[in-house]
Order: sequence, then C-alpha cells, then structure tokens
Amino acid sequence: MPDGGTVTARVIERIAEVPAADWDACAGGGNPFVGHAFLDALERSGSVGAEAGWLPQHLLIEDGDGRLLGAAPMYLKNQSFGEYVFDHNWAHAFERAGGDYYPKLQVAAPFTPVTGPRLLARAAEVQKALIATMETMAERLGVSSVHVTFPTEAEWRLLGEAGWLRRLGLQYHWHNRGYASFDDFLGALISRKRKAIRKERREVVQQGITLSAVHGGEVTPRQWDAFYRFYSATYDRKWGYPYLTRGLFDILSETMGEQVVLVLAEADGRTVAGALNFKGDDALYGRNWGAAGHMRFLHFEACYYQAIEYAIRHGLARVEAGTQGPHKLQRGYLPVATYSAHYIRNKSLRDAVGEYCAHERRAVVVRAQRGVPGRLRRGLALGGVRLDGGGGEHGAGPRRPAAQAGLVRQGGARGGDPALRRGRRARHGAERPGRGLHPQQGRHQHLLQGRREVPVESAG
Repeated sequence: MPDGGTVTARVIERIAEVPAADWDACAGGGNPFVGHAFLDALERSGSVGAEAGWLPQHLLIEDGDGRLLGAAPMYLKNQSFGEYVFDHNWAHAFERAGGDYYPKLQVAAPFTPVTGPRLLARAAEVQKALIATMETMAERLGVSSVHVTFPTEAEWRLLGEAGWLRRLGLQYHWHNRGYASFDDFLGALISRKRKAIRKERREVVQQGITLSAVHGGEVTPRQWDAFYRFYSATYDRKWGYPYLTRGLFDILSETMGEQVVLVLAEADGRTVAGALNFKGDDALYGRNWGAAGHMRFLHFEACYYQAIEYAIRHGLARVEAGTQGPHKLQRGYLPVATYSAHYIRNKSLRDAVGEYCAHERRAVVVRAQRGVPGRLRRGLALGGVRLDGGGGEHGAGPRRPAAQAGLVRQGGARGGDPALRRGRRARHGAERPGRGLHPQQGRHQHLLQGRREVPVESAG
C-alpha cells in the first residue's frame, strides 16, 4: 500500500454512504459516469437497485484512519441486461452443465457503454488490492464470476496480468482534428461522404425541423416529459422495458446540469425528438435517443452531426456516440477498441470462454480493418494491434476457424464439461431488460446487509 500501513476493504449498498468529494477524488472527475453524482442519481431514482436487478455493492479500500484510497462501482446482478458486453450464452452453457451463472458481480457504470476508469485509485497497489478483493468476494459469496466492463486499456491490461480473461470490443468515435467549424470537418472528408452528409442535413431542414442543444439545468419539465416519452417508446418498440426512470432526469438537471446536453428537435411548434448527451472533460458522450415517429435522417442529425457541431464549438477532443456503428464510418467516425475483463471461478467454463475470447479479439480487429480505408489506417490501433498491418499481442493468436473457438462450436470432442462442449456461440444478442432479483440471489442476501469488511488479499 502507498504508506505501507494497514488497509481495509468493505462493501456499501448506497453510494451516499461515501462523501462525494472522497469518491470523486478517486474517480478523477473526467468521466461523468463514474462520478458520485451520476451513480447516486441512478440509485435515488430507482433506475438501479434490487427491483431493477442491479443491487449496489460498491467496493471501498480504506487506510487505517478510514481515509478512502480506492473504490469500484460494483453490483450484484441476476441477469445480463444493461451491460452491452454480452455473456448470455456463457450463462446458458453453464446452466446446461448444471451450474448457476447468476448471481454474478458486475463492475460497471450501469446502462452505459462508455470506456472509463473502473478501478478508482491513483496508486497501482490499490488497484491490485481492488482486483484481489473482488476475487475474494466472489469466493465468499459463491457467485460464478466477476465482470469489469468498459475499463480503460491500462486497467484491462492490469486485470489480464492478474489472470482475468479479456475481451475486445469495437465502437466508432469522432475525433476533433482542430476543426474550426462543421464545414471545416466536411472539407477533410472525401467528396462522396461530404456530399452525402450535406444531403442528409438538407433533407432534415426541408422537413421543417430545427434543432438546438440545451444544458440540463435549462431543460424544462415539459421538455423532459417529451424526451422520456420518446426514450420509453424506443425501448418499448425494441426491447420491452426502459432502464431509466423519469425521475432520473430531474435529478440529473439538479446535480449535473452543465454536464447534461439534451439535443431537441422541433417541428410545427412541438418537440418531435431528443438525443441525450453527457459532457466530460474532453469528450461528448451520446447516450439515449427517441422520436415521435420516423423522420428521414433525423437520427443522424440529432445524434451525430449536432454532437460534432457541439464538440467543435466547445473544443472537445472527440464524440463517443455509443454502441453499434459501421454506418458511422460514412459520417466521419472511426473504430476504437473497447475492453472488458472477466474472472470466472469454474475451470471448465473459464477455459471455454478464454478460447472464445482469444478468437473474438482477432475477429474484432479484422472487422475494424475491413471498415476503414487504407489511407486512414495509419496510426490506428485496437488493443495493441495496428490496423495498418503491424503486429501486436492480440494479433498473434492462433488463426482458427470460428467453429473451433470454444463456445462457438456445437458438439464435437473437446475438454471440459460435456454441456459446455455443446455451447452455442456467444453472440451479440438484443438487450432485453429484466427487473427484480433472481430467486437464487436470496441465498446471498444475508451476506449483503449493511457495512461489512472483506479480507484484503496480497496484491503481489
């Protein structure tokens, strides 16, 4: 530890039990989604909690005087919804083998596929203590696994050094090359893309739609009501249940007003669409979108082009527009790696998932290479693999067909539990929200009450 003294790990069920200044000193302040205000708003609004299937179990590392040295936003979960790193088929395979995949522990910013710190500590020794304590908690609680989703690359590598399985994902971000205006940005694109974007923006104007960006403290209750209707309708149509409650947005306006940026679209005097963004120190993060109906190209305008204009006006380095994405390449966005790490207690499941992850990392790099023109690949890298053909640790795995990669195949003679050998491919399925606690979770409830200490294992 930093001072060589005694440290203690404990778990809390409400982030309000920690002073905001202490938590944010560990989090660093640059990423809004691991800040005390955002996590507290999720809890206060009921967006996370036992009813939502995300039971807060925030991990703290403190010195002998009770001073906070490090923390991790952690949750006990009975399902895999709202994570955006998909392990549904890992769960199905393990359960077919007679195991209980749920409950599990999740270290994440709920419902937020944004890369940022997850091991909230400045000192590497404290980060290692957080990792070791997560493993201890998994053993003591009897959960199947611990998952750290969307950590920084440095954290991802540290978790790998601790023996955790590592996955590589892909998003598409826009990077500000010092543009003075949106037209300046368009001038850097090839003619075909430049013409297509101008055509899309022109058609939005021709539909009589105007757009504006409003900071959270200036958003009226009526505007939030309209946005929440659009947001809920999007989830009802695609996934069945909205994750976030209406009350969350009122709290965000009060506590994170300058970091909330709501793009509103209006036509004929009424609000017809909205796109919710959050502003960090150097980036604008696009999160949720909804509209009263289909309006040609409005999604691209509200979510991508308005975000780019805002970033240029405010000197932000990039726009992160969330999940999905090959269509973003045509609109000036480029592929960027995302990361996750996984501690799985069962050896048979761990071996199968590890083989799958090794294959998946190579497939992600290949997918990124196919989407980026050769002239733009120079200098781009995903998880240490250069897209211009350079090598790297994740490009050096065995070149095996998908059917030979762990959970990908169905049937055939492989090591481990027979049911795992018959597991289906772990693929990116739809996110369908689930609510409430899993019946099995009751077995662990008596371990998850109030303030409790957890042994801090040696960090090595």
